[in-house]
Amino acid sequence: MAPLNWGLGHATRCIPIINALIDEGFVPVIASDGGTLTLLRKEFPNLSSIELPSYNITYTKNGKLFKLKLLKDSPKLLKVIKAEKKMISRILDHNDIAGIISDNRLGVRSKKVPSVFMTHQLHVLSGKTTWLSTKMHQKFIKKFDVCWIPDAPGNINLSGILGHVKTFDIPLKYIGPLSRFNKSNAKIKNDLMVLLSGPEPQRTLLEEKLLSELKDYSGNVVFVKGTIEKEQTIQVFGKVTIYNFMTSSLLEKTINESALVLSRSGYTTIMDLAKLNKKAFFIPTPGQFEQDYLAKRLTEMSLVPSCKQNDFTLQKLDDVKAYEGLKPFDFEVNYKELFSLF
Repeated sequence: MAPLNWGLGHATRCIPIINALIDEGFVPVIASDGGTLTLLRKEFPNLSSIELPSYNITYTKNGKLFKLKLLKDSPKLLKVIKAEKKMISRILDHNDIAGIISDNRLGVRSKKVPSVFMTHQLHVLSGKTTWLSTKMHQKFIKKFDVCWIPDAPGNINLSGILGHVKTFDIPLKYIGPLSRFNKSNAKIKNDLMVLLSGPEPQRTLLEEKLLSELKDYSGNVVFVKGTIEKEQTIQVFGKVTIYNFMTSSLLEKTINESALVLSRSGYTTIMDLAKLNKKAFFIPTPGQFEQDYLAKRLTEMSLVPSCKQNDFTLQKLDDVKAYEGLKPFDFEVNYKELFSLF
C-alpha cells in the first residue's frame, strides 16, 4: 500500500483499505515517505514499512504561482517516478508480493504483479491547462491494471467531474467514499473544530491566520494543526485547545463531539465529514484548483459554505446556518471481490 505524501489525506484514506486487507488475510506492507509514512507507522506499528523516494511537493506563498512551480519541478518529479519504479522492481525481486495498491504514486507499479492505481482525479484541474494536466495524469494511470475511485459511480457523488469520465482505457472500479471513521451519537462538547493538513507553507499560513481570528471566538475550540511529530502535544489557551496531531480514534471521537468543522476542502476530509454527517466550513488551499472546485461545488449544492483564505473572517462562520451539511452514502464495498485481483 503506497500513498503519496501530500498532506495527510492520502494516508488516512488508505487506513480502511489496509484494515480490509488484514481482515481478508493479507499482510500489507506500507510504502511512503515523510509525514504520511510516520502517520501510518503510528496507526499500524506491527506492519512492515518501506521508505520511498520523496516527491517533495511544496506550495508557494502566492497560490497563483503554484502551477508555475509544478511545471518547473516536473523534471525532478519524473526523476522520482523513475526512482520509485527501480525501487519497486528490487523489492519484488526479493519479496513475495501479491500485488500493489498505489494511491497517486505514479511510479509504484510493476508488470510482474497486479498493480492498482487509486485516485479520485481522473480529471486534473489546472485552469486553462486542465486538458494537458488531465492528459498527462491519465497517461500514467493507464500503465496500471485497474483504477479504483473512492466515490460512487452515479449522479449522487462527492467528486463531481474529477472522478467521472465517459470512457477510459483501463477498467475503472468505483469503491465508494473511503473513511476510517464511524458516526456516533456523542454529546457535543466543542462549538468549533479546526482541522488542518496539506503541504507547507500554506498549512502554516492558514494556522497563523485562524489562531489570530479565534482570539475573539466565544465558544469552545479544538484546533488540530495536522503536523505529525514523534510525540503528541496539547496546549490550552483559554477556550482553545491545540493539538499538533491526533490518532484516528481520538480524531473520530473529537469530530463526533464537535458542532462545526473548519478545514481545507481536501477530498479525504470531505469523505470523512460526509460519513460523520457534519456541518462544515471550507477554505481551499490557494492555487489548488481541485480544492477550489470541490468547495465551490458543495457551496452551490447548499451543503457547505466556503471562501478564499484571504477573505476569511470569524463572521463568515455564521453562514453555516443556511447550509445542510454533509451526508453519508449508503455504499457497501465487497472487499473479497475487490481484492480477488491479487
